[in-house]
Amino acid sequence: MPLFPLETRVAIAHPNCCGGIVKGDRLAREVLHHHLLHRFTSTLTVPAASSLPSASTFGQSTPASTTALPAASSPASASSTASTTSTKALPSVSSLTSAPTPPATSSARRPSTSDNGPSNNSRGGPIDGLVNVISSKGCGSSGATEKVTPLSGPNGHINFLTCGINGTGWNPPLINIKGIVTVDLSAVAYQNDSAFTNCQDFVATFEQYGSQYGIPAILLASFAMQESSCIPSTVGGAGEQGLMQLTSDKCVGAPNGDCMDDFNIGAGAMFFSQLLDENDGDLLSSIGHYNGWFQGMTYANATAAARGGDCREQNNLDYLHQFLNGWCQNINAYEHNPPLGEYFNLNVCN
Repeated sequence: MPLFPLETRVAIAHPNCCGGIVKGDRLAREVLHHHLLHRFTSTLTVPAASSLPSASTFGQSTPASTTALPAASSPASASSTASTTSTKALPSVSSLTSAPTPPATSSARRPSTSDNGPSNNSRGGPIDGLVNVISSKGCGSSGATEKVTPLSGPNGHINFLTCGINGTGWNPPLINIKGIVTVDLSAVAYQNDSAFTNCQDFVATFEQYGSQYGIPAILLASFAMQESSCIPSTVGGAGEQGLMQLTSDKCVGAPNGDCMDDFNIGAGAMFFSQLLDENDGDLLSSIGHYNGWFQGMTYANATAAARGGDCREQNNLDYLHQFLNGWCQNINAYEHNPPLGEYFNLNVCN
């Protein structure tokens, strides 16, 4: 049953979403989703049409409105969705009945593979259907598996993707866009059992901006599914807008202030492109940044809100696995049974 009546015309932002630098309600949205672990509830959607932006860099004018798209926040910004900072102040202390502890399986043995160091194909595509790791950066084998499992998939084991979280801090292996395994969005979006059914009306737009910014359309659609379930009317608790859940500073220039669907995709693609540039093509750092992660983030950092403050402000520690081995493989990360992940650190908020 929907949480809000139709006349609100607003949907709660999706679980596991919304970047982390405006995380005030991001994880509240995660707890509410009706698919994740069968405990969450989706809400009604009312898509809206809008003009398309076409700026290739921040600050250029958009033909649709002749106003400029905003410059994306820097990695140190603490005021925009889809970015984060390592100096984020912890929430104010409040009583909590329990707090998450690192999962007992976090040191589980990963299937052996051959990518313990720089790849012989360090700038090319996947190798034998598995992720091409440029440098493991001391994280060992990728543990990649051809089939998706609760803990692994063709883009690596969750412990590899979250390398360092349970120790001195997150220090992700170096992987670039060309090295990951993905499906083609246009080839799967219209299938009867597609994980991207909600995105069907926007496939052409994802393809357009993916081509413009050199980002596979499946990645942009995966952000939209992870952030808003590809529901354009979604508004986050901190005002994050639309499919890609962008804050107002990234929506400047939206025609008539409408930053919900097509314009939202263009602005989100532009922002992620900037993240890739800032991280020298480091894909894991860029995806993590979009969800509020930062290099050096520890389990304690990510779950601090569960020990004091708003429990729902935690980072979703299963995000990278759900994104790369779920959505990017045309697998619904919220409906997979058994669930994708091993931390499920948001469960303590229930």
